[in-house]
Amino acid sequence: MSVAMDKVEVHHVPRSTMPQPAAILPLVLAIVIGLFGVLPVGATEAQPDLENGGQIFSANCAACHMGGGNVLSASRTLSQPDLQAHLNAYSQDHLEAIEHQIENGKNAMPPYEGKLSEDDIADVAAYVEEQAERGWQR
Repeated sequence: MSVAMDKVEVHHVPRSTMPQPAAILPLVLAIVIGLFGVLPVGATEAQPDLENGGQIFSANCAACHMGGGNVLSASRTLSQPDLQAHLNAYSQDHLEAIEHQIENGKNAMPPYEGKLSEDDIADVAAYVEEQAERGWQR
């Protein structure tokens, strides 16, 4: 018995049909930027508004702390040495320590958590820290 064999064409199929990395890079970048936005490293937090912090300080804090002083306890001013001496964790993170004090209050100072927004508290803390660095001079 004789069987005729037709000629069979063979096409070479590449082992991988996956696109080259350079070809998909623009697509990957577009997806990443779309998901995360274009933010420089460290820019995820808003910068404090010192003018707003000063206004809130004047309206809520200046009665006792005008000019960085303390009318109730002269040794607990808002100077950097006094902040260092009386605020826990001030040496590790100045702003966090001041924010904690604003939020929770202490002794005659009332707590402002729930009365001021988180952004307002951050603004006041930044204002107090800036003034303390300047020695509360205008």
